[in-house]
Amino acid sequence: MPAWAKVVTAVVLVLVVLFAGFALAVVPSVKELFGTESHDRSGPTLLKSIQDMSRYDAASGNFQVVVDLEKDAKFLPDAIRGSRTLYVGAGTVDAYVDLGRIGEKDVKVNGDRTSATLRLPHAQLGRPALDPDHSYAVSKQRGLLDRLGDLFSDNPNSEQAVQKLAVRHIGRAAKDSGLTTRAETNTTEMLQGLLHSLGFQEVHVSYGS
Repeated sequence: MPAWAKVVTAVVLVLVVLFAGFALAVVPSVKELFGTESHDRSGPTLLKSIQDMSRYDAASGNFQVVVDLEKDAKFLPDAIRGSRTLYVGAGTVDAYVDLGRIGEKDVKVNGDRTSATLRLPHAQLGRPALDPDHSYAVSKQRGLLDRLGDLFSDNPNSEQAVQKLAVRHIGRAAKDSGLTTRAETNTTEMLQGLLHSLGFQEVHVSYGS
């Protein structure tokens, strides 16, 4: 092959490579062509109200529950109408002491300010808060009619029922966990440390209405 032919061939190969690279960069892939994109068009967040907090969050419990919710139709087999969802719910419950309920009669200080006696309301449990990052559905089984209903539903495969059930179970578990007792112990230690740093030698804390 003459030298000029080799040069022309090399130039043609370079042009082919450049054109192919340009085409691949311009033409979208199949995934890009039929894929979906998310656009956040939410409006501005509005501040509805502000509340002053006077409670001391003294303890927090982490809970996990496995919810097995089954719904059956009376006269239809499960394959036609019915559902069963296995859901793992994780959440937290805070225990707090409402310091805003302390009145003047609940605090007694001796004359030389070396001894203090405080009477506080019993600790309470806050509302269970479900953690969406650690809560998930393990399995979902639905009958034929339920599947067809999902096609016309604005919220198909809604997990609202199992989420409410998980919150209920977590709330019950918090009541039996001794979380309020732990909160009162922590509150007592906090107040004793604070008042001791202010010069009080004796600090007595009790709980009751």
